[in-house]
Amino acid sequence: MKVAIFQFSLFGINTYVVVDSATRQCAVIDPGMMGAEEEQAMVNFISKHELTVTHIINTHLHLDHAVGNEFLKNKYNVPVLAAEADLPLGERMQQQAMMFGINEKFSGVEISEFLTDGEVIKIGDGELEVIAVPGHSQGSVALYDRKDNFVIVGDALFQGSVGRTDLPGGNHAQLIESIRKRLLTLPDDTVVYPGHGPATTIGDEKRYNPFLK
Repeated sequence: MKVAIFQFSLFGINTYVVVDSATRQCAVIDPGMMGAEEEQAMVNFISKHELTVTHIINTHLHLDHAVGNEFLKNKYNVPVLAAEADLPLGERMQQQAMMFGINEKFSGVEISEFLTDGEVIKIGDGELEVIAVPGHSQGSVALYDRKDNFVIVGDALFQGSVGRTDLPGGNHAQLIESIRKRLLTLPDDTVVYPGHGPATTIGDEKRYNPFLK
């Protein structure tokens, strides 16, 4: 599958559109669109490439990763997938906004289907494997395309860094254990697409990430 990357303004969130080229089916992962201009950019991309959205998937339910859920769900009438352990975060979108001094009104996230560790999500002929990586939040997951050799990790792992754990549901020791046991065991040449910042590889993070020494 192919990956298109959008960077939206709220906290510089990376939103990914994962596309199966053969069927033109796609999933939008961590929709961070906030406001009409960013929403239209996503719609224009989907329309231009004649894509069919089949899923909205959240690696976790912090505000910046889920703020565009409602718009996409209403626009394309597709299910929202996230882990059950993050349901309390999804229900408190407004409170999350207030923590960051954001005055916009946000509805709670309605999860259509709960993700489970080891589950395989079909996108056309492509597959994303769900890997539980709790620590940044209790329901954090990564999405691994074994065939095309990439993993979308949300805010678990970054280039040279790891996710913060001072937000509700965070646990630093748990996060480091998740990264070491669930992500660093992937092949070294696996491309890592994080929730913020540039892509990296599993091998580079093994060798150079100071938080994993």
